[in-house]
Amino acid sequence: MKHDNTIYEREFTEFLEREKHLALMIRSRVAKYGDTKIAVRHKPEGEWLSYSWAVFGEMIDSTSKALIEYGTAEGDMVGIFCHNSVEWAVADYASFTIRAASVPVYATNSTAELEYIVNHAEIKILFVTDQVQYEKAYSLLGKSPTLETIIVSNKSVKIKASKSIMYFADFLEVGRKSKTGKELNKRIAKLDSDDLSTLIYTSGTTGTPKGVMLTHKNWLAMLFGTGYHIPIIESDVNLAFLPLSHVFERAWSYFILCGNGQVDYCHDTKALEEFLVETRPHYMCSVPRVWEKIYAKVKNDINNSSATKQKLFNWALEIGGQVGYLKRDQKPVPFGLRMKHKIATSLVLEKIQSVFGGRTKVYNVGGSAFSGDISEFFFKAGVLLLQGYGLTECFVICVSNPTHNKFGTCGPVVPLVDVRISDEGEIQAKGPNMMIGYYKDEALTKEMFTEDGWLKTGDVGFIDSEGYITITDRIKDLFKTSGGKYVAPQQIETLLKEDFYFEQVAAVGDGEKYVSALIVPAFEALETYANNNGISFNSREDLVKHPNIMSFYQEKIDILTKDLGQVEKIKRFTLLPNEFTQETGELTPTQKIKRKVIKEKYADEIAAMYKE
Repeated sequence: MKHDNTIYEREFTEFLEREKHLALMIRSRVAKYGDTKIAVRHKPEGEWLSYSWAVFGEMIDSTSKALIEYGTAEGDMVGIFCHNSVEWAVADYASFTIRAASVPVYATNSTAELEYIVNHAEIKILFVTDQVQYEKAYSLLGKSPTLETIIVSNKSVKIKASKSIMYFADFLEVGRKSKTGKELNKRIAKLDSDDLSTLIYTSGTTGTPKGVMLTHKNWLAMLFGTGYHIPIIESDVNLAFLPLSHVFERAWSYFILCGNGQVDYCHDTKALEEFLVETRPHYMCSVPRVWEKIYAKVKNDINNSSATKQKLFNWALEIGGQVGYLKRDQKPVPFGLRMKHKIATSLVLEKIQSVFGGRTKVYNVGGSAFSGDISEFFFKAGVLLLQGYGLTECFVICVSNPTHNKFGTCGPVVPLVDVRISDEGEIQAKGPNMMIGYYKDEALTKEMFTEDGWLKTGDVGFIDSEGYITITDRIKDLFKTSGGKYVAPQQIETLLKEDFYFEQVAAVGDGEKYVSALIVPAFEALETYANNNGISFNSREDLVKHPNIMSFYQEKIDILTKDLGQVEKIKRFTLLPNEFTQETGELTPTQKIKRKVIKEKYADEIAAMYKE
């Protein structure tokens, strides 16, 4: 699909002239708001700390000068191996300010993964948060040919203090006492939209991570396209929940600050419920698994409640849907329906809304396949989940918005981006948000683009007549049965994970007669079920092999997959006693399944499902 981009291009040119560079974008807000408005907050040790724009700006400038003091040249790479925090953002913007590039590393990455990125990007200075990250970084000092300095943001971390290792607070003092102000101003005067801003290393589902090179113009194109239908106002609060190492969270957090809103940083994804109640965010980025688990719990609770409660819940949801559809289509809500909605909200819907703080505007969802049924459920409940799609190499490609939202799709293509579908069904894109290439890898860069300059996403999907994109699967994830039929595993996995008793699923069957599945149960729920039904077990290994449990899951699988085609139906399955994790190698830092690893690690279990 090709846009008529004439108007968009003119507006983007004006936007680019106004903002030009992310460092300048921040500096203009510092000048505008000073101490009159909070820019960012975080909760590193149990209490919320707020930073005005003036304080935030001063921290960025001091860090910028300290980086120069430590020999960071224009074009150097600055590593950020931290949990989400104000210090993460300060290090990022300070790198931009001195015309260096920031290189985020997932806070959960192993020492080997960190070492690869540090060496490949030739990182000299690395910011870390906690003791675990510090120990990993410290083990590379003297081993890495480039790493010289480690800056630690948490004062509780035990460090071997020296000129090469110091706390972030002390690093700030270096900048405050530095005489590098003149050099800083020289660099600021040279800031340009085409400056390299960052290397983002892909999470590596299929091999060695690749360093995606993005310029400031790339980021500003993302901000322009995303913001076209979602205006941010000064009082808006965003909860930065996903890792800032990911392009999705990072771009959206830039967008919030560019729109003069406030960003609250969540450093612990396991404490999301607590952060939601305390920050009451208007906006948040998330992955489907968050909503799958909440949906499954709500549905399970309702299914186990009285007939009267079920009837009331379904009525309230229906009323919520009627109002939601009218608002989405920008139509008036009749008085009678408004009154019904007020009652439905008071009795039922606000209980769901309160879980998220009660003032949700938009929660963006991306990263993997997402059920249209779940999206519609929350829409009716008054929690607007908008799905989008993009990849690190070209973000964002399409995104739903409050008035253009079709459940089960990733929304319409954003301004300035053109999309086409190849003869093989691959989505291909072109626009000013495309990466300039992979760092130090011209061959892979060339491979990523078609001969006529379109970026190959590696995703299979289609565009409907209204320009909405639907993703069906990754090309590399598709497998073919021995009967020659292609199967999209994500579709099957997503269906099962809607249920309360399924935690993780990996569909398999490449070259086999039928589809099978490796299933990790939601053990907390399953153990409660077993205890309530007199099923005795001594361990999870006992539990997953129990015939009654196997029958329980078989029944659920049959119901959940009843609408799938015959070739897609799961004929056999294995319940696993342990979860897939990043530490054990089955998941990427963004919680995507590493199918090759799973296929190798569980080769015996998979083979057993195909024995006659």
